Amino acid sequence: MILSGAYNYVNVLDKAADASWKRNDVLANNIANADTPGYKRKDVQFETYLIGAIGGTDDLNKTVSEMDLSDLNATTYTEQAGLSYRMDGNNVDITTENVELAKNQIRYNTLMTSINHEFQDLKAAISGGGK
Repeated sequence: MILSGAYNYVNVLDKAADASWKRNDVLANNIANADTPGYKRKDVQFETYLIGAIGGTDDLNKTVSEMDLSDLNATTYTEQAGLSYRMDGNNVDITTENVELAKNQIRYNTLMTSINHEFQDLKAAISGGGK
């Protein structure tokens, strides 16, 4: 995390990218355990926390600049622990996991592009010219 007001959006995007990276690990673990009897699918909660932190505001810039990022962390949870698709107690659907993994990879790439864009904007501002 960069401690400067100029990096407020970068810091939030960094937290989102960390959550996406964590989700990638969790999804890969789900896929690896698709045949493990009794294994329960896990996922990562982050977007709800982010929406709660910035939702309902009239001034996004002010909200982001005043946000306490130490409270904005991804958490891993077991999804529908009592649900099983199979007789062995496992609730992992490999097709769903692969779709979620692809979606998460797109999300991560988009976050990296956004972070790069923020740094390009800062570079342009520092150099006093266009991009």
